[in-house]
Amino acid sequence: MTPLAAAANENLAQISNYLVYSSMAVYTLAFFAHIAEWTFGSRSKVARTAAALTGAEAASAPAVQVRGKGGATAVLDRPKVTTRSGAGTRDVPDGPGAAGGTVQGDLYGRIAVSLTALAFLVEAAGVVARAMSVERAPWGNMYEFSITFSTVAVGTYLALLALKKNVRWMGLILVTTVLLDLGIAVTWLYTDSDQLVPALHSYWLWIHVSTAIFCGAVFYLGAAGAVLYLFRDSYEAKLAGGGKPGRIASSVLERLPSAASLDKFSYRINAAVFPLWTFTIIAGAIWAGDAWGRYWGWDPKEVWSFVTWVAYACYLHARATAGWKGRKAAYLALFAFACWIWNYYGVNILLSGKHSYAGV
Repeated sequence: MTPLAAAANENLAQISNYLVYSSMAVYTLAFFAHIAEWTFGSRSKVARTAAALTGAEAASAPAVQVRGKGGATAVLDRPKVTTRSGAGTRDVPDGPGAAGGTVQGDLYGRIAVSLTALAFLVEAAGVVARAMSVERAPWGNMYEFSITFSTVAVGTYLALLALKKNVRWMGLILVTTVLLDLGIAVTWLYTDSDQLVPALHSYWLWIHVSTAIFCGAVFYLGAAGAVLYLFRDSYEAKLAGGGKPGRIASSVLERLPSAASLDKFSYRINAAVFPLWTFTIIAGAIWAGDAWGRYWGWDPKEVWSFVTWVAYACYLHARATAGWKGRKAAYLALFAFACWIWNYYGVNILLSGKHSYAGV
């Protein structure tokens, strides 16, 4: 029998709220630092993609001289060459990161990352304080799930940076969406710190929901990579076709990794977390058997968790199939993440079932 839960500690709950709002303030500073990073970095001329696709890099190479009749000499330009990798994507170099190319831009970028790390620590402290206020896992409703989700997403991003992975280009879009997530959480999803319904008093709350949060955070990073891949691929295609993208588009997209690198990033990160999402569904079924006496009941949350699993399984299969690389696979990855988002917001708010613990 589960012991009677203690009342919430209102002081710790209030401290948690203050910490979450403080993290939002620091994330806002990080947002402006990233804007400055891109603004000042755009003043440097970086055109390695255009050079690779148009042959401009050959301008500094010796011209080919051909001696014709009568001793006349003709100077021939070297031919323009566009190559593609085995995956069907263009063989072009990665951009220098975010605003690399100017010292000032790089300085603002370092400040932005430092502020993001500080905001992460403050927000994580807010999540811990929320957990301590009720002495349970801090993801019993949509508000708690949201603040933990954004914390894990930022933590994963910072971990990749610590591992020397080239992901600083994601900083601006990450901070922007985290602010959006927290804004929705504190405005529409906020729920007072309180104890849970009896069905949720289980060690499976720590296992099942924590893995769901981690999977969602990593899927989000994969989706961000897929979105940026689509923009970068269009940019490279336009250059390869002799077009001239706009000045702002060139300034921004030139600093992203190549389309091939973004495609690979999205695929690898989604593939890495997919087995854990499989475990999440299995763990949920086991918990359902303990709590409700049945492992699967076609509850809306169960159905859309399975639909999300099928969508990502199709994406991974399609990505590994020669005819479905590139843009088609990216669209499928975004559809799969849209299923995850719907499973979180749509199912929790608009549909009813045994998983209706949104708290809103």
